[in-house]
Amino acid sequence: MTDRARALVPELRSRGVQGVVLSFVDTAGIDRIKAVPLERLEGAATWGVGMSPVFDAFRSDDVPMSGPGTLGGPDGDLRHVPDLDRLVVLDAQPGWAWAPVDRRTQDGDVHPGCARGFARRQVEAAAADGLRFRMGIEVEWAVSHGDGDTFVPACTGPAYGMVRLLERSDYLRDVMVALQRQGLDVEQIHPEYSDGQYEVSVAPADPVTAADHSVLVRTTIRAVSARHGLRVSFAPSVVHDHVGNGGHVHLSVWRGDVNLLAGGTGPYGTTDGGAAAVAGVLDELPALLAVGAPTPASYLRLVPSHWAGVFAAWGHETRETALRLVTGSRGEQGRRANLEVKCVDLAANPYLLVGSLMAAARHGIRTGATLPPPVVGDPAFAAEDDRPARLPTSLGEALARFAGSDVLRSALGERLTGAIEVVRRGEIDRVADLTPEQVVAAYRWIF
Repeated sequence: MTDRARALVPELRSRGVQGVVLSFVDTAGIDRIKAVPLERLEGAATWGVGMSPVFDAFRSDDVPMSGPGTLGGPDGDLRHVPDLDRLVVLDAQPGWAWAPVDRRTQDGDVHPGCARGFARRQVEAAAADGLRFRMGIEVEWAVSHGDGDTFVPACTGPAYGMVRLLERSDYLRDVMVALQRQGLDVEQIHPEYSDGQYEVSVAPADPVTAADHSVLVRTTIRAVSARHGLRVSFAPSVVHDHVGNGGHVHLSVWRGDVNLLAGGTGPYGTTDGGAAAVAGVLDELPALLAVGAPTPASYLRLVPSHWAGVFAAWGHETRETALRLVTGSRGEQGRRANLEVKCVDLAANPYLLVGSLMAAARHGIRTGATLPPPVVGDPAFAAEDDRPARLPTSLGEALARFAGSDVLRSALGERLTGAIEVVRRGEIDRVADLTPEQVVAAYRWIF
């Protein structure tokens, strides 16, 4: 990395870069950073930049939780080492570049609390099984006027309507162009369902890169929004009783060049391995919500008939099930077939989320997990005896299911498991006496 950094500095200087942001996402889902002058990039790439491990136990409102061992304590130091292969010159923040970091101990080992390292280990474990994953994370956000605590929608046109694009045409163009100039392949950008809400999707990538992209996309949207005098929220619930922001994950699993979700004799063309992978994710979903829906506000988004996927079920192109099998158009199934996980949101640490999804899918394949029949239509309107089970309706319930998941806990390891439990309990305690409206307000501008 030293030689690479030395070679990068003149190129970055020629592009006007003066500082490099070093970014990691903590257990609570907050993007934490340090930054170095460009002249210090070589040292940062060689030795890392110091950062306390206390952030493993930080709540989303910056209150540290106490946990087992040194988790959350004042002792120790880590080295944050930028991944120069992922360094990007920021289009909407002149003079700055951005890079995700790997968190290492002072001896140079990957810190057991490094979420990015966890995701990479799951990629490596999949490769040892002859598998690889492709993922993409949708980004939904709500745009507000002003800088007050109240959300004031910055557009009022109909959901998915051309009027809403016209109202913020320059803004959306600038978001799209900034992402493209940073090397991101924008597949779609459009008005969404809720007040002031938009969505952007970038092309799928390997899971670690997909998580990097999720962080970078949101950073870019914030920067462009600030230039337009707008405030944005990626929180799962922005206005109580309205449709919230999801962070749906699309994933496919491959053996060599074969997409296991297409070309088989199983349901809707899945192979045996593909169907088992979907079943593995479905089995772990209640516990997975402790990772992918990590705040009390997340459960105010998970409302039936709001396309949030609140039922522990799957279906072919069914938007009210937690898992939606997307087969793609005729002729492109082998390339495009994927599984959409709808019940997760952007408060989640994306590295913990993609790693946990891989662990669940791999477990399903290893054990030959069996899919139940698919659901057709909105499960909320099915007869009670035919209705699939609801996913957890509170963070406390999800945390209880997480406590019983050997699959996720074994994959995450003791340090990350402990951090998740400590931080989630802290989030529950933080809002225990608040009304739903107050819970929404508490998280609105954090994410």
